[in-house]
Amino acid sequence: MTVAHFVMAGIVLLLAGLVYLLVASRGRSGTYKLAAGIAVAASLLLVWGNLAVGFIGSEDNPMNLLYGAVLAVGFVGAATARLQPSGMARAMFATSATQFAVPFVALLIKQPELNMGVLWVIVLNTIFAGLWVAAGWLFQRSAGAMKAL
Repeated sequence: MTVAHFVMAGIVLLLAGLVYLLVASRGRSGTYKLAAGIAVAASLLLVWGNLAVGFIGSEDNPMNLLYGAVLAVGFVGAATARLQPSGMARAMFATSATQFAVPFVALLIKQPELNMGVLWVIVLNTIFAGLWVAAGWLFQRSAGAMKAL
């Protein structure tokens, strides 16, 4: 591990913390803050995992760049929603669908042999999609709680 790796890790952690503070400060409820925490944690793990080892093959595999679409959908969705809970829920559900689609798009592009490695990539993406769904569900609950007030 080089100094550049530690610097990059520090930058990624700092950005994740700042994004959490920005998003969580917009919500009043603990549910909203938990949803923001899950979304930021999923983003952090997605970036970190791809930089460290890559999800599809090694970290040098260009198919890993497809995960940029996952983050873009989440970011654009959050910006469009102006961080309001119901819009954030929709953004997280769209992010989940994008996450789930990535390995299938990669399969269509590369057409590798189907083996256990491919299966594990699909399982890993399903787990990440579940994190986005959990965040979306919590944002949705937060929106419902705000309407009740």
